[in-house]
Amino acid sequence: MSIRSDLLVERLDPVLRVTFNRPDTLNALTPEMLHAAADAVEAGGGDPDLRAVVITGAGRAFSSGADLSVRADPSYKGGSGTLDGVNRLVRALREVPKPVLAAVNGPAVGGGCSVALAADVILARESAYFLLAFANVGLMPDGGASVLVPNAIGRARAARIAMLAERVPAPLAADWGLITHVVPDETFDSEVEQLAARLAQGPTVAYAQTKHALNAATLGQLEQAFAIEMAGQTMLTGTADFAEGVAAFLQKRKPGFSGR
Repeated sequence: MSIRSDLLVERLDPVLRVTFNRPDTLNALTPEMLHAAADAVEAGGGDPDLRAVVITGAGRAFSSGADLSVRADPSYKGGSGTLDGVNRLVRALREVPKPVLAAVNGPAVGGGCSVALAADVILARESAYFLLAFANVGLMPDGGASVLVPNAIGRARAARIAMLAERVPAPLAADWGLITHVVPDETFDSEVEQLAARLAQGPTVAYAQTKHALNAATLGQLEQAFAIEMAGQTMLTGTADFAEGVAAFLQKRKPGFSGR
């Protein structure tokens, strides 16, 4: 078992469990924790004894998305570190030749939503929800969401939740096909264990080839999406709307966007 202040990595043979571990911030994402998670997943891909990966969050949330509080720090110099980390982790989850289960224990927001949707099997608590909150701070979806989401639920629904930043409750997400499973809160932990065990006992090589084929058929534009999202976010972080969105978020008020 490897423990960081922000990430818990456990090897529960033959399952690797990766847990975002910043419950006081609802597991807000930092570059360091994202790269550490990607390190663990990538290393697991080369382990012949590993049969499945579980990714989840500690406490009440899967992840609240990027940690915007760092932008209030006078030492903040900008940059794309968090997005680099999200992209790397999403890529690792798609490319690792093992089945990946996202155990969505609570809200999956922003980049955290992208990470959850990158899994092969997505099991959520009934009380959980999915939210592309980027528009609320003057940004666009990233982490491959511009490919992951419409490929799951179609362009119209993707535009709706991306532009209106609407929460998608877990039962609705399952109905739409955004996720694979939704279970009652009280049985969530046992369902995660059972489903992880089932995947770990399955035909790992066949799973890897199935995953490769599904990636080729549905996510062939993922790398292009990463590049387009990176360019778009880089431009958007320099806008007045983004500055206003972050200020409003930190001050817990409604933003007043100017379109600039």
